[in-house]
Amino acid sequence: MTGTASPSSAATAVDADPASRTRRKAILAGSVGNAVEFVDWAVYSTFSSVFAHHFFPPGNDVAALLGTLAIFAVGFVIRPVGAAVMGVYADRVGRRRVLIVTITMMAAATFAIGVAPTYEQVGVVAPIVLVLARLVQGFAAGGEFGSASAFLVESGHARGRAFAGSWQQVSVSVGILVAAGMGAILTAVLPADALDAWGWRLAFVVAASLGLVGLWLRRNLEETESFRAGQERTKRQDRRGNALWSMVCHHPRAVARVIGLNIGGVVLYNIWIIYLPTYASITTDLTLSHALVANVVALVLFIVLLPLGGMLSDRIGRKPTMSAFAGGFVLFSWPAFQILDGSLASFYLVQIVGIVLLVGYCANVAAVMAEQFPPEVRATGIGVPYALAVAIFGGTAPYLTTWLSSSGREDWVWIYCTGAALVALAVYLTMPETRSADIDATDGQ
Repeated sequence: MTGTASPSSAATAVDADPASRTRRKAILAGSVGNAVEFVDWAVYSTFSSVFAHHFFPPGNDVAALLGTLAIFAVGFVIRPVGAAVMGVYADRVGRRRVLIVTITMMAAATFAIGVAPTYEQVGVVAPIVLVLARLVQGFAAGGEFGSASAFLVESGHARGRAFAGSWQQVSVSVGILVAAGMGAILTAVLPADALDAWGWRLAFVVAASLGLVGLWLRRNLEETESFRAGQERTKRQDRRGNALWSMVCHHPRAVARVIGLNIGGVVLYNIWIIYLPTYASITTDLTLSHALVANVVALVLFIVLLPLGGMLSDRIGRKPTMSAFAGGFVLFSWPAFQILDGSLASFYLVQIVGIVLLVGYCANVAAVMAEQFPPEVRATGIGVPYALAVAIFGGTAPYLTTWLSSSGREDWVWIYCTGAALVALAVYLTMPETRSADIDATDGQ
């Protein structure tokens, strides 16, 4: 029939569209670079229970682990500073330049941890080196998140922003998966004394080396049209104000909303995806190697589900999908910690149910935050309030969970998770729906 294109010819036309190819290339390059950076970030928590005693006085392994997790939290505390400094830079000169700087800093700090001297060798200098390296990692991660999220969402189609933004969390999860995979392999193939002596160092050095791959990919990125449009508007209106100042003065409700919508997400994400294997190995009879293998399986499922969650959000909206996440954890938190009994089956069940629920948050978060701000302040607007939420609520989650379990208050952990989920649910039910928002508008939501 004349005038009617076949499905194959329509698909070919889409594939031949230069704009579509550019979007796919940008999303792929941005995602791979982000994944590499988060290998460096996640390898610390993956091996924290292995290397903790090397950096503190001997004799109390629980105190050493708590000290190592406190340093883990330090990396989160510095993230708002990195988000503010690098976010302003990204909104002024471009996302690409910041993404190059952050991956370089992250790789260098990770390598420093891998070759750091122990407490027995240099005394108190050992934990100081660990703190300094973690500060650099945190600064880089703070600048990374806002810039990478803005870049990916701006690279997506107007009707597929959650799908494009979901790849930010796909890449983070791939990074965590690689770190967990290294943990599972090394704990399985190395004797305990070899893992303790040098195996954990190998993981840090390999993670740092992967940074070179991410650096190469990011050097070939191009700036997004959305950023360029914002730059042109700034020039026409002769506005040269600081993006951080503009965010605070002109978008205070959006800032508060970004903090609120992330409180429950960062707490539950850090407990379920980052720390649950370590928690289970400490509080039950489940071995760390078995818990890490289960964590790898769950992360693979998570990676597969995230783009599907983004597509669902682009179809039905941000509010229903995020509310399903929060409401699900309100109902599931108590049974989850009752189910964990040391068996591998119970750990799989708890981990996988939590993973499925977390898709509702993680597939949405980059797009929802980007939809709150115009491009002139977007990287700062995403990065700073998100980093504050992570620093206050996310970075402390593993420490608080360990402290509760080690002090005989295991029953309080589910209350902690339920409270975080309730806060999130209240925010999601009251926030505006932004699925159809114009992200290049001069005003946020």
